[in-house]
Amino acid sequence: MTELHEVVAQREFAYSRRDFDRVRRLLFERAGIRLADSKDAMVYSRLARRLRILKLTRFKDYLEMVAHNHQEQEHFVNALTTNLTSFFREPHHFEALSTYLKQHPNTKRIWCSASSTGEEPYSIAMTVASVFGTFTPPVTIVATDIDSRVLQKAAAGIYSANGIEQLPPHYRQQFFYKGKGAQLGKVRVADELRRMVQFETLNLMSPTWDIDSPIDIIFCRNVMIYFDRDTQRKILSRMVKLMTPEGMYVAGHSENFTMYPELVRPMGKTIYRPVN
Repeated sequence: MTELHEVVAQREFAYSRRDFDRVRRLLFERAGIRLADSKDAMVYSRLARRLRILKLTRFKDYLEMVAHNHQEQEHFVNALTTNLTSFFREPHHFEALSTYLKQHPNTKRIWCSASSTGEEPYSIAMTVASVFGTFTPPVTIVATDIDSRVLQKAAAGIYSANGIEQLPPHYRQQFFYKGKGAQLGKVRVADELRRMVQFETLNLMSPTWDIDSPIDIIFCRNVMIYFDRDTQRKILSRMVKLMTPEGMYVAGHSENFTMYPELVRPMGKTIYRPVN
């Protein structure tokens, strides 16, 4: 505790261990995310931007605002959530998706529960369009995220051209527009592909989810690692109840749910089938 006070004494804003602990409590209450002790510097750097905008000098005052202002709670969560993604990240999942769609042509609904800036749901949409051979397949793709800011970027579908260099040439040609002039070096997701994805804000910790069911496929990758065991089980249980018996749940590379045999059973590398 003393070390943190000594370090932050020279910072732009008054920031104590008590402030950091309150940040952790607020984030857990609103997003279910547990911050490690080592994240105090990250918290300061990300929230300092909000204090500057609001012309505040103490984290204590800012956290009082967060506790009572719904709009600022959204900024608070947006600032502290991490969004790391890329097109076709963990490619074996999209190979499995392609196989599943071919084996289950009656698939109706896919939920990408951590959309981030859109690369994952657009990768899903590209896979769906390729399997069905059309931009108007009989499949609904819903992409949600707790961070409203990244959803705006996802809906716009504008990315650095470097971000799609690893894609097959025919994917780059079929699914993206090249930027010209002021947009040189950027690409935009083709309108037909963007129309395949419905982007919505959703907090997995909310008591209710505005998600239609049944759901055939859920992508929930590298999200559960931020939750404690009890929260993981609660969210997984809620998701499984929304799924079809033959559904497919796709987890992240560092997530393992074999400790919940009453909820899911393995059907591939970090891929599970619901037990319901």
